[in-house]
Amino acid sequence: MYIPHIFSARMRHILFLIFFALSTIVLYLFHLQISQMHQFKSLSKRNYLRTEKVASPRGNITDQQGTLLVTNRPVYSLLWEGSGKVTLSAGQRQSAQQALLICNLDQEVLQDIEIAERRSSKLKLVHDISYEQLSTVLETLPTSRNLSIKQTYERCYPYSTTACHIIGYLSVKESLQGKMGLERLYEEDLQGQAGQILKVTNAIGNPLHAHTISHALAGKTLQTTLNLSFQQFAEEIFPQDLEGSIIFMDEDGALEVVLSRPSFDPNIFLKPITHSQWGLLQEKKGFMNRAFSACYPPASLFKLVSLAAGLETGIVTPHTHWNCRGYTDFKGRHYHCNNDAVHGALTTKQAFALSCNQPFYEIGKRLSIDTLAWYAQDLGLGNKTGILFPEQQGLIPTSQWKRRVKNEPWWPGETLSAAIGQSSLLVTPLQIACLLSAVCTGYRVRPRILTDDPIVHELLSIRPSTLSYIQECLQGVITQGTGSMLGSLKGFKLKGKSGTAQVRARHAQPIRKKDMPHGYFAAHVQYKHEKPRVLIILIEHAGSSSHAIRVAYQFLVRYAQAVDKQSKTASE
Repeated sequence: MYIPHIFSARMRHILFLIFFALSTIVLYLFHLQISQMHQFKSLSKRNYLRTEKVASPRGNITDQQGTLLVTNRPVYSLLWEGSGKVTLSAGQRQSAQQALLICNLDQEVLQDIEIAERRSSKLKLVHDISYEQLSTVLETLPTSRNLSIKQTYERCYPYSTTACHIIGYLSVKESLQGKMGLERLYEEDLQGQAGQILKVTNAIGNPLHAHTISHALAGKTLQTTLNLSFQQFAEEIFPQDLEGSIIFMDEDGALEVVLSRPSFDPNIFLKPITHSQWGLLQEKKGFMNRAFSACYPPASLFKLVSLAAGLETGIVTPHTHWNCRGYTDFKGRHYHCNNDAVHGALTTKQAFALSCNQPFYEIGKRLSIDTLAWYAQDLGLGNKTGILFPEQQGLIPTSQWKRRVKNEPWWPGETLSAAIGQSSLLVTPLQIACLLSAVCTGYRVRPRILTDDPIVHELLSIRPSTLSYIQECLQGVITQGTGSMLGSLKGFKLKGKSGTAQVRARHAQPIRKKDMPHGYFAAHVQYKHEKPRVLIILIEHAGSSSHAIRVAYQFLVRYAQAVDKQSKTASE
């Protein structure tokens, strides 16, 4: 049969188009089935698989004896799980009504339950349901398929403000991230590792069965060097209306008490706080750890440095005698004694015990500020201690520092003020603790807050004979000097020094509370067979050191009672 040429050409075109279309379809199917297989498989799984995270309990924080300072408490929530029905059945409505009645919820919540039922979604009826309510729900509605209990964990600070500046707090705005203290410094160790559960659901989202992919791992427990018993009675005896700090540290640097006032309650940050609450905390500077991050003039506690420098350079000897007439003259100016007192004839040890300024003015006349600064730094002042926490460096002035900062020379009269702990000197209470410990042991120690932190000692450059004489002077403060109030305590071996840090010019008027001097008392303490410790009390704007001495007395009485009680319990 004859086929026209033009018809043959059309057939070829049609066949080509059919082949092209089929090839395109095949290639597209290959693209969908092979190239994008994993993507569509993932989308398909997403329709029936649900992955849920299982929160891990945050690590605990304990004191040195294992008592919990920070832990987690289980929190139970009552949920309504919708099943996709258009309306509530009679049985569901009855169960919902009973749950609302048990949990003291308004009837308006029933409308939310109906919505959750239609949408097959979860509705949290009660967060942190009480034990009584939870027991009643489980007993009254044990077979309800819509009611479920979900357990989570909430951070718990059982002792409220106790040691809050060491413990820190969590922020709920950032998925419970540590914002301060150990909670922040050890965030990675404390948070643990969340677990995962894979749930298989039907077409409307109802769970069919679940499979655990990985178990939640609890965070690491941190054991601190704090002693909860000591910390608690320190919190009790510190004046509630005053600001300041208390430090109690052993000779290996273990901090058993760290108190800073004003304080705060970490529990309030577990829920959103109001602007007024935040403003009040900021106004009072409640977040500042005054033990580590506040700087004060060292006052008469700096006389430890001046005496060490005087003995080491030969300006002063254990046999030097003085005559205090209430002031000393230098360059046409009177430099007054402590409280303008006239002490008369004194030995160096007596002058130190009574906090007489006369010997230290003489040392200041004959020593350069740079030499005094060298001894201060050797004893641990003017440098960070190396504690894990943020801390201030303080300031030990030198002639070079003043030239650089104020573009002025250092005047010799300023050294007299520095020798008694005034002038530009600034230290932290923690540095004072390290200073007193160094004088009584012969080595500087690095303060530590965790029991597994390494113990670090550094020997001093000062002669042992010098340190021995200074220790005798510190004992004189307790037996016949400004700290004699503590001399009546039985079972103690005490060495101490008081101090009054001026914050305004002498005789300035008017006298306001913020212009009142700070009160110090520092003591080296050994009770019976206990290991030696240092106790530092600083009370801001107390007016004198007498208030700090009274607090120290109360602390040591409570400390002795606690030790005796512990010994009695151990013997039984």
